[in-house]
Amino acid sequence: MASTAATALPDLWDRLVGTQSDPDLWVVIATAVAALAVVVPHPLWRVSRNAITIAHEGGHGLVALLTGRRLTGIRLHSDTSGLTVSRGKPHGLGMILTAAAGYTAPPLLGLGGAALLGAGRITLLLWLATALLVAMLVMIRNAYGALTVVVTGGTFLLVSWLAGPQVQAAFAYAVVWFLLLGGVRPAFELQMKRSRGGAGDSDADQLSRLTHVPAALWLFLFHVVSLCALMGGGRWLLEM
Repeated sequence: MASTAATALPDLWDRLVGTQSDPDLWVVIATAVAALAVVVPHPLWRVSRNAITIAHEGGHGLVALLTGRRLTGIRLHSDTSGLTVSRGKPHGLGMILTAAAGYTAPPLLGLGGAALLGAGRITLLLWLATALLVAMLVMIRNAYGALTVVVTGGTFLLVSWLAGPQVQAAFAYAVVWFLLLGGVRPAFELQMKRSRGGAGDSDADQLSRLTHVPAALWLFLFHVVSLCALMGGGRWLLEM
């Protein structure tokens, strides 16, 4: 038993930190098309947007913890909205960074994922994503949110443990493309809502109140981050 464990652990570590071969270019392009197919059509986007909401609220929660705030809970709702509650000073840099982390989290996670895939770290990407989802599950405070995170995390776990290298690669590329492409659309949706007089308490409006900078400039920042991440991440994925 001891010898088996001694052999398995190094193998597991090598699998985690080792590199995997890149998929063929047609796989990379096919996964990009698949990601577009669930981001652009509105009926599919209403479902797939739940994954972007997980990244959005996870970004709020992670930055709240990193800036010394006390994270008390995260809720994910069936209408793809979410709420992250943290305690601490209602102003200052920590609160500003926490509020700014939501819309920027999905594209930045996609950019980080593209960097890992560009370095051939497919398994590491899948395991890191699973670990982040497990950590987030601890802070979920409603049944729908828990179900959404469990299903998403379970999918990552099954693929990383049971699927072959080609399936893992295709899945990882599809996820990263989805974060990059899906991270662009929410900022445009927020812009449309604000143009119609809605979303008065959006992240951009909260940031405006915190910094006395117009909400439109914060919305512009969200656009810049998501579009730059898409361009940079896309170049890594396509190896340009």
